[in-house]
Amino acid sequence: MELARLADQIIRRPDAWPAIDVAGLTADSREVRPGFLFAALPGTRADGSAFVAQALDKGAAAILAPTAAVLPEVAVPVLRHDSPRKALALMASRFYGGQPRTAVAITGTNGKTSVAAFVREIWDRLGHQAASIGTVGVVTRQGAHTLAHTTPEPVTLHRILKELADDGITHAALETSSHGLAQYRPDGVTFAAGAFTNISRDHLDYHASFEDYFAQKLRLFSEVLPTGASAVVFADSPEAATVAAVARDHGLDVVTVGRAGETIRLVDWARDGLAQRMTVSIDGRQWPVRLPLVGDFQAANALVAAGLALATGGEAEAVLASLEHLKGAAGRLELVGRTDDDAAVFVDFAHTPDALANALNALRPYATGRLVAVFGCGGDRDRGKRPQMGALAAAKADVAYVTDDNPRSEDPAAIRAEIMAATPGGIDIGDRAAAIAEAIAGLHAGDVLLVAGKGHETGQIVGDRVIPFSDQQVVRDCLARRHGHG
Repeated sequence: MELARLADQIIRRPDAWPAIDVAGLTADSREVRPGFLFAALPGTRADGSAFVAQALDKGAAAILAPTAAVLPEVAVPVLRHDSPRKALALMASRFYGGQPRTAVAITGTNGKTSVAAFVREIWDRLGHQAASIGTVGVVTRQGAHTLAHTTPEPVTLHRILKELADDGITHAALETSSHGLAQYRPDGVTFAAGAFTNISRDHLDYHASFEDYFAQKLRLFSEVLPTGASAVVFADSPEAATVAAVARDHGLDVVTVGRAGETIRLVDWARDGLAQRMTVSIDGRQWPVRLPLVGDFQAANALVAAGLALATGGEAEAVLASLEHLKGAAGRLELVGRTDDDAAVFVDFAHTPDALANALNALRPYATGRLVAVFGCGGDRDRGKRPQMGALAAAKADVAYVTDDNPRSEDPAAIRAEIMAATPGGIDIGDRAAAIAEAIAGLHAGDVLLVAGKGHETGQIVGDRVIPFSDQQVVRDCLARRHGHG
């Protein structure tokens, strides 16, 4: 693509654009190929400006940099922007030039993955070719492949969207994380709607404060969604009024869902075995819905997904009927198996205090015996939530095993000690597989076990290595041995 076409109206330039054909875009100097534009972005660990010479050696045809960046003398065009990350996202959108015709974004602390999976499943049942993009990867009817980030870097994201569109995908649901929003990754995507689930403490290792964290979530509704798009807001969240006000100020059509919802209202709810029955009202008409999932927070996620489906053209009756067939995302309060005396074992991604509390609260009614938890906290992440999660597990579970999550560069024993300090009666077993095995070996009839923190993940990050590890597979292996099949 010609540089002038790629950058026009994104980058201010007083003179004529040089006649250069840009062959690709990247913010990673290792990926530069001849003819590429290299984005020299400031980062938390390194500054892209330090890699300009390397990019030029590999054939970079142009450089994108912050307005005030100090660069070496270069013989190629230098494009400067006060927000180079946003400029890169907009140029990536223009470079790839395609996306599914209907795209929605979901943000919030908890529920993003489930909502994205649910709305994809609803669209599928309505006859659309649909995909979801987020924590568990890119998922379509044909299967899934993993991603490095919940919200991919903009060049990767726009390439994925173009490939999906070329493959016939017409509808896409994108998880938008606070990191992604802060780094302008979803900018340039044309969204028909966006959704807010909830917000609680998370990622304070990255964000300066909770207020900054919330502000990045709000950017979806104040900057990313185009005027006239729909904003689906879970009305029972304490922050719902703030989100709705920001959305209305930006000219968005606000759709509220939940018990306090005005568009989709939850009139009645009750557990039904490992399912739940709801009465849902839309435009004054009520429908009975049986949701085949555990956990009232999954009912909230399902209603947010229904709101997105309605906002993108779905008919109320068909959308609500689709909820009765939802399967959900891997590792989201997933019933992995049962012991031979019918104790149930669930795996969930809960890695924040709020998510852990929600998962334990959801499972408590099913535990006629004890509620048992196996959990840990990640290294190189917000240390403040470690005692909070320990205290919650001690309060809400009958037995709490504290184990390793993804320790990364930290001492795993030190992480566990911070959790154990607030977990009276907790059992410290560092080896995660051993902790799961001991918890399963100790289950009795009526017990429920929650293995929390890693959910769908298939690796454990220890130091700079990723060791193959799946909570689901470990649970299955332990149950097979207990049943005498292993």
